[in-house]
Amino acid sequence: MAHSVTVDAVRTAPKVLLHDHLDGGLRPSTILELAEECGWYGRLPSHDPNDLHAYFIRGAESRDLLAYLATFEHTLAVMQTQASIERVAAEAAADLSADGVVYAEVRFAPELHVANGLRLEAVVEAVQSGFRSGENAARAGSRPIEINTIICAMRTEQRSAEIAEMAIRMRADDDRIVAFDLAGAETGWPPSLHAEALRITRNGLMRITIHASEPPDLELIHDALVHGAERIGHGIRLAADVDPETGGFGRLATYVRDRQITLEMAPTCNVQIGAVPTLADHPIGPFLRAGFRVGVNTDNRLMSNVSMTSEVHAVADTFDLTWTEVGQLARNAMEGSFASTSTKRRLLDTIIDPAYKRLAARQNQRYGAEEPQGSG
Repeated sequence: MAHSVTVDAVRTAPKVLLHDHLDGGLRPSTILELAEECGWYGRLPSHDPNDLHAYFIRGAESRDLLAYLATFEHTLAVMQTQASIERVAAEAAADLSADGVVYAEVRFAPELHVANGLRLEAVVEAVQSGFRSGENAARAGSRPIEINTIICAMRTEQRSAEIAEMAIRMRADDDRIVAFDLAGAETGWPPSLHAEALRITRNGLMRITIHASEPPDLELIHDALVHGAERIGHGIRLAADVDPETGGFGRLATYVRDRQITLEMAPTCNVQIGAVPTLADHPIGPFLRAGFRVGVNTDNRLMSNVSMTSEVHAVADTFDLTWTEVGQLARNAMEGSFASTSTKRRLLDTIIDPAYKRLAARQNQRYGAEEPQGSG
């Protein structure tokens, strides 16, 4: 039945994105232009936009997380001024809007953009300005999008408490700053190493999401939850808590499902870094149908060569999802977002739910059968 879930239909359907890195979504042409402006041009691996894009893709497909992360040297190098950061943020809003994303939470680590002396606050201000500019342009083009911001601290560094405090201060004047995250290499760098930053965040009543997608598997996810994570970045290794014989869930998986803790899954990236062998082995389909609050995400659009359209379609095609189930993925993300309650209700009631109900009804009518109701 799900072969009616075509790429073109997915492209026009409203989508919700919760896990997207600003420095992982640049246009190759923008990297080239900014590199020429800042003196990095000669250090790029290629000066052809297509070849440059292929370089980033090869890094993502290496199944080596460190090799993947190394490609960010080039995107970060061209994002060290307020003007360049603002441009990248505005273009991110434009690209997501053109792809049918109606709500997004985009994250970045301010400490990675201070090599030329920018203050942390100036980095955040540039990003926010770029997002607002991009939102205004998208609205004028009749493709409105709303973007909120997640501030990351790098778990391999020592500035997490300082960055958590800054995020809380800046949120007082800008409620589009909605959450705090720990990003970067995970194995050997558990959330517990940043307990003080996470305590500050909780005390400041700021929301928390934490990356937990690497070994030691369940321990990393458990540690993130113990330290206040309301959502889990990726969380793919929760599949280790599923009994392969019976399909039953262990205590941690049951806790995540029953508490409806959102899993920000990015299937293509998860395959590329070797967390699962193929998309068909990814837990997102079975988890969706088992009632977990899972959503589809891009993670790094440049490196993984993905869009929300391509990711949602790939998941729908792989797991033969109905439109009701595709709509549930969008609803899961919206309900698990850090948007205000009023924003959630407005987008769900006026845009997301009506669109997927129409698509499901059309699918039912076309195939002459009642569609399964998905995961709730």
